[in-house]
Amino acid sequence: MTDIELADAIESVRDQLIEAAGRATGKPVAFEVGDIEMEFTIELRKEVKGGAKVKAWVVEAGADASRARGETHRVSFTLKPRDATTHGPWLVGNDDAGDTSDFGSGSAR
Repeated sequence: MTDIELADAIESVRDQLIEAAGRATGKPVAFEVGDIEMEFTIELRKEVKGGAKVKAWVVEAGADASRARGETHRVSFTLKPRDATTHGPWLVGNDDAGDTSDFGSGSAR
């Protein structure tokens, strides 16, 4: 099994949205990115090193049945992408290539 942190899985979706926007730059049609619904089966593990943090790891779809029943949890959530500069809806295909410098800045809006 390849361990994938939940944060890495979400980052991959964000990176692919940014790549899609870059590919669409200069095209005559733009799409507003709507709500993104995500669902994962995760395993919670306590990492002893570095301050004993609990981390969520995405479990492969083919995990054996006994493990899936006893040690995993299903988590689902909805992300609503916003433009980090204007705070408006994020467009794929906008002429502006975009800027990700404010992504994950931790400031609550």
